[in-house]
Amino acid sequence: MKKTEKMQEALFYEKQKNDLVKCLLCPWFCELKPGQTGSCKVRENVEGTLVTHVYNKVAALSTDPIEKKPLYHFYPGKNILSIGEVGCNLHCNFCQNHHISQCRATEFYGFHSVTSEQIVNRALSVRNNIGIAYTYNEPFTFYEFMSDIAQLSHENGLRNVVVSNGYINPEPLSRILPYIDAFNIDLKAFDNNFYKKQTKGKLKPVKETLKTIAGSESHLEITNLVITSLNDDESAFEKMVKWIAAELGPEVPLHLSRYFPQYRSTLPPTPQKTLNNLFSIASQHLQYVYLGNVNEGKKSSTFCSSCGTLLIERNGYQTKIISADFDGRCPKCGAPANIVMG
Repeated sequence: MKKTEKMQEALFYEKQKNDLVKCLLCPWFCELKPGQTGSCKVRENVEGTLVTHVYNKVAALSTDPIEKKPLYHFYPGKNILSIGEVGCNLHCNFCQNHHISQCRATEFYGFHSVTSEQIVNRALSVRNNIGIAYTYNEPFTFYEFMSDIAQLSHENGLRNVVVSNGYINPEPLSRILPYIDAFNIDLKAFDNNFYKKQTKGKLKPVKETLKTIAGSESHLEITNLVITSLNDDESAFEKMVKWIAAELGPEVPLHLSRYFPQYRSTLPPTPQKTLNNLFSIASQHLQYVYLGNVNEGKKSSTFCSSCGTLLIERNGYQTKIISADFDGRCPKCGAPANIVMG
């Protein structure tokens, strides 16, 4: 593919001899010859320059409840403008969004041209909207566009949310961190063999990302997609939640999401009993545990971790804050609930 004026040069790469480039964005560290595309399927070496094919365009744009991200402790009951592209730097056999995450940007024909200014203006016009969520596919693969939008968004008083697999190198993460108000990171398992076999990635970089976010000013929540026979071992799961409690904090919300067969995986859906058992284990170590992709109102609602008072009732994406003047603390005992209310 020939270089054109419309192409956007990528950030975080170094040029090498013979027009080779080495991408420094994520732990793959892809070394690319001219014409080759990185593992993410969106960054290409064009005549010795690394360019991104997902700039000033989106594959998906809609307004969602913030709970859909899922974020249960960040502006509950509000809306957020959500945008996504194509591509991902992990290759999960069970990918739930494979139609956009596992395709090449140059082979996708559903893009809509849009600028960061247009996205921010739209976010400002949406009713009950707190900001912009970078979601649907892996946001760090469209780092350059996300960064531009996030900075402009902050200048206009909006919040930025990233829903990610956490597979990012420390420098790119630290550079964008001041502009991101909340993250939901997908911790797929607590076993490096699982990551290698099922995602083609590694566990350690995700753990480092989680620790960096937990030590920052950004709000953090975690999602674990529970997959039948792959990551539902109770002892391994308990090891994971103990690590979350010790390294990130017991107040970090954990969302246990029910798996359904997708992409290359034909394993049966996660049994409700399995989810309930893991919910009970996690609740012994973490203050806020939720079940997703199931019809379980009580296990998706928020209760005070100190006295058990119902704080936020949820039914699907319907959210009811029990106390009209709720400020993030339990109205009965005053204990903080690690909820950002604005």
